[in-house]
Amino acid sequence: MPLSAAPSPRHSAGRRALGAVLLAAGALLSGCAALNTVTSEVSTHGQWPAGRPAGTYTIERLPSQQPPTPQQDEVEQAAHQGLQAAGFRPAPDGAPAEFSVQIGARITRHDRAPWDDPLWWHPMGYRWHAPWPGAYSPFWAWHMRADRPEYVREVGLLIRDKASTQPLYEARARTDGVTAGSNALLAAMFTAAMKDFPATRPEPHDIAIVMP
Repeated sequence: MPLSAAPSPRHSAGRRALGAVLLAAGALLSGCAALNTVTSEVSTHGQWPAGRPAGTYTIERLPSQQPPTPQQDEVEQAAHQGLQAAGFRPAPDGAPAEFSVQIGARITRHDRAPWDDPLWWHPMGYRWHAPWPGAYSPFWAWHMRADRPEYVREVGLLIRDKASTQPLYEARARTDGVTAGSNALLAAMFTAAMKDFPATRPEPHDIAIVMP
């Protein structure tokens, strides 16, 4: 029977160290992906014609969106990413489009008030602490609390048949957080809004998108 040499302690330690490095790298990558993941609450409506594929489109600006502003341009760029991820293509300049798309975005800031959550709200100042086991007596301590505002972010789009103007598909996405967000976040929300296409799910449901 051939004898196999037992690994030396040095080699075993090296393999363990390598394994630890690979595990740490995997955890780091998972953490990065989690930080770049946007989860939106999505609802979709409409009745897309059976067998009709996504095609060319133009974005139709409402009167309130005229003339376009830098913010409107940013929202449109974000919507382009979501539409193209679903298979739509911008119509070339001067060429007729199969669909027209109306889009919108809204970011609402909500500032917390002392009566929003009275059980946990402790404004800046002194607060009474009850004694815990081993403590000598109750005491007063200085507390400072700075609550951050909450932002509700919403995007929506409506796709119409260009020739008949019939509405075919409507999609909305919503997220909330402690910042107003970014253009990349809006693009992820539009992508989430179109993720079900051409199926519809009117009930709100979560869709996660990893931002690049």
